[in-house]
Amino acid sequence: MKVPFRWPLLAATAIGLAIALWAIGRAGLGDIMAAAGRLGIGGFLLLIACSFAVLGLLGAAWLTAMPDASFRRLPLFTWARTTREGASDLLPFSQIGGIVVGAWTLIGRGLPATRVYASIIVDLTTEMAAQLLFTLFGLWMLGAILLDADAMRSLRTLALIGAGVAVAVTIAFALLQVPALRFLAFLARRMLPRAEVAVDAVVAELTRYYRVRRAILASFFFNLLAWAGSAASAWLTLRLMGEHQTILHIIALESLIFVLRSAAFVVPGAIGIQEAGYILLGPIFGIGPEAAVALSLVKRARDIAIGVPALLIWQMGGVRSGLRKSA
Repeated sequence: MKVPFRWPLLAATAIGLAIALWAIGRAGLGDIMAAAGRLGIGGFLLLIACSFAVLGLLGAAWLTAMPDASFRRLPLFTWARTTREGASDLLPFSQIGGIVVGAWTLIGRGLPATRVYASIIVDLTTEMAAQLLFTLFGLWMLGAILLDADAMRSLRTLALIGAGVAVAVTIAFALLQVPALRFLAFLARRMLPRAEVAVDAVVAELTRYYRVRRAILASFFFNLLAWAGSAASAWLTLRLMGEHQTILHIIALESLIFVLRSAAFVVPGAIGIQEAGYILLGPIFGIGPEAAVALSLVKRARDIAIGVPALLIWQMGGVRSGLRKSA
């Protein structure tokens, strides 16, 4: 797979690793390991099970974004979303590379490229809209907590700026979908040379999809459930570590962490950004730095446990397909 913009990616990765090491040093490696150890193997397996449930919701959101797709294809879309998340978390170029890998997963199973890329645009739109609602809830909770804290005025200002950026990005993506699609097609050709994307045909298909309002609402609903489910799994993980914050506080914290990860899309896996976010925001919601960083590292271990096998299977499937075509 060709990776464009290699040196900026390497620089971003190096900076992220440096920030991650700073966060681990500030929290204390021994304390982090002790907090993670309280989770145990059983707790970690439970976290993985919760993650598969969230992937099922994300698969349903992508499936319903393609109005004429049968629900019998839910396992395929869930698998495509799994490879998409694995590539986003573990491979260079972060979320965008994951989108391309997820698309090729469906195309490789015989779905027309025009339908796949149109459904991706719809799914991304509804996912961003759901994340916006989720983020606004997190900012509202943050504002309520900091309302009487004069020392936190700068953080409140930063939160308002974050809300404005989230709204602006969502509106921009909704209005600039054709340029976004052309950029996605460019990346597909660079990263997957076999991918052929006829942008005009995808735009026509996209226009047809947007006429089916129930499909848009269903995709939004499943994406919103997935955001909530992901935050709930973080709350459960913290509970198993011995932390007892309310689920609403953890949902608010996770919504803000998701915003930071989205903003740091050029850094593979948001390395360092996620850890720094937990260090800075965790205490506001009553979570000590060691538990906050432990949660971040446990989530990364989960991503590896799910993502590496998924990408290996995906790669093996591509090799087998190539061998069959060359036979």
